[in-house]
Amino acid sequence: MNIALIAHNDKKDELIEFVRKHQEFFRGQNLLATGTTGRRVTDATGLKVACLASGPLGGDQQIGSKIVNGEVDLVLFFRDPLTAQPHEPDINALIRICDVHTIPVATNIGTAKLALKALEG
Repeated sequence: MNIALIAHNDKKDELIEFVRKHQEFFRGQNLLATGTTGRRVTDATGLKVACLASGPLGGDQQIGSKIVNGEVDLVLFFRDPLTAQPHEPDINALIRICDVHTIPVATNIGTAKLALKALEG
């Protein structure tokens, strides 16, 4: 399974801890991520993560392109709903692409837990 990992700055630690907690599951998956998130996940877990550009520099759009090409099966995008994001149009476009292509997208730890539970069970 191809899983995209994205997190806003204030949510990166939460995503990293989530991946660490479920490291055995993630070890068997193909992981890709926006730049900083991917590097931090690799540093914290040792997992191999294909790193794209950072979100504000086009990483969200790169993941969107991979979704359109059928190269992503699940998106874990831990969003910070309390902080304005300068690249909000890119974020909305990515979520729209997920909807258009029926790709599950978890925007918080609650939906991410449900997604993994469904995949593991």
